[in-house]
Amino acid sequence: MDVGLKRELEEKVRSGERLTREDGIALYESDDLAWLGGLAHEVRTRKNGDVVHFNVNRHLNMTNVCTASCAYCSFQRKPGEKDAYTMRIEEAVKLAKAMESENLTELHIVNGLHPNLPWRYYPRSLRELKAALPNVSLKAFTATEIHHFETISGLSASEILDELIDAGLESLTGGGAEIFDWEVRQHIVDHRTHWEDWSRIHRLAHEKGLKTPCTMLYGHIEEHRHRVDHVLRLRELQDETGGFQVFIPLRYQHDFVDVQDGKVRNRLQARTQMATGAEALKTFAVSRLLFDNVPHVKVFWVMHGVQTAQLALQHGADDMDGSVVEYKITHDADNYGTPNKLTREDLLDLIRDAGFRPVERNTRYEIIREYEGADPLRRESPQPMRV
Repeated sequence: MDVGLKRELEEKVRSGERLTREDGIALYESDDLAWLGGLAHEVRTRKNGDVVHFNVNRHLNMTNVCTASCAYCSFQRKPGEKDAYTMRIEEAVKLAKAMESENLTELHIVNGLHPNLPWRYYPRSLRELKAALPNVSLKAFTATEIHHFETISGLSASEILDELIDAGLESLTGGGAEIFDWEVRQHIVDHRTHWEDWSRIHRLAHEKGLKTPCTMLYGHIEEHRHRVDHVLRLRELQDETGGFQVFIPLRYQHDFVDVQDGKVRNRLQARTQMATGAEALKTFAVSRLLFDNVPHVKVFWVMHGVQTAQLALQHGADDMDGSVVEYKITHDADNYGTPNKLTREDLLDLIRDAGFRPVERNTRYEIIREYEGADPLRRESPQPMRV
């Protein structure tokens, strides 16, 4: 990138002028990661100061049986497969109760698109989970699942959301977004929920007062222009509703476990490579610069590894997700050492070590507790690490 364009982009960012599609593509084409990270760090600091948010959460996947066979997914199983499972609601509640320690504040629930479970299973499961865990927020179901519920129930998404909210739903999850552009999506997604329905469902959720996350699965067969297009679609929807709290770039994963049973469910990995750490940091930085109307950018450490997650905090991210114990949908931990669990103390140490001040939040980004920041004798105020 020439000096003149750099200066022009800097001036736009510092004056608060909205970046264009062409600007986003130009940022991705820059090979100056230190400059890019520094610019994104300015924006995250302007929005969130020296704070890094986290929460104490657990993930619950009540079934891995799924009608879809998305090309990137190693989680799904077909009915009758040896390791296919579906929990009875009582079983799910018992498992959730066992996760309640350490002042748990959020239960994150995502499932497969089960062909035979009745619609009533889902609101009943939320109602019983909420009764068992009254102080825990239920963040449940992707827009893809809500679309599936429309099919199996005959109800509209509006009616479905009303019933789920009445049962205790506090937020949808951000999944099912992947990459919205059809040029890519037709090769990776094997279900009916594309941009039109995904955006329709989140719009409805926002109209009903829910705040939701939004995501992007990157680092597979998409190009930079597809990532830019994805963010700009979400940015436009956010202009309309204001309902997105956080944007979460999710790094596409290869399948490190399931090949052991002789089945390679991830059909993309034969022709893809996972994004490098530098590409991940670039994605966080460009996303933070483009997505000017969303308050938070989260790095999901399970999908990026702990060290890359720390660096992402200095390239635009201000949220490190939570103290996940088990995350079945990716198998990152089985290949290069990402732990299954980070405790509250682990997260505090990692955030401070990156030079930031930890703040524990709930699902709605309300502050639960603020902690002391990094030791000033160890590090100056946070600045992007030079990579």
